[in-house]
Amino acid sequence: MAHYAFIDENNVVVNVIVGNDEGQGTDWEQHYGEVTGLTCKRTSYNTFGNTHPNNTPYRKNYAGVGYTYNETLDGFIPPATYPSWILNENTCQWEAPVPYPTDGEYYVWDEDTVSWVLSN
Repeated sequence: MAHYAFIDENNVVVNVIVGNDEGQGTDWEQHYGEVTGLTCKRTSYNTFGNTHPNNTPYRKNYAGVGYTYNETLDGFIPPATYPSWILNENTCQWEAPVPYPTDGEYYVWDEDTVSWVLSN
């Protein structure tokens, strides 16, 4: 079972479907793209942060509606978590500009101070 993302003219994912597996003599990305009139890219349900538990990661992340497809990185990027966070181009995940504290406490991100604050 394969999954395919449909991408609009702004490279934003507008739909994800379950489709036919590759290797059946048809280029399914091309086929689904022609049928819908949208760009179609295969996505892997088991890929997250450029890792896959059993295979080679595929397009950095499983696509979701609202994600952006970056052709240069050949990856799906989720919407930005916060404006100050930085895109890790290897994982196509957003990362805080300040590391999460490792003192065992629970923190939440405060965009106004661009820092982690102790949760109440």
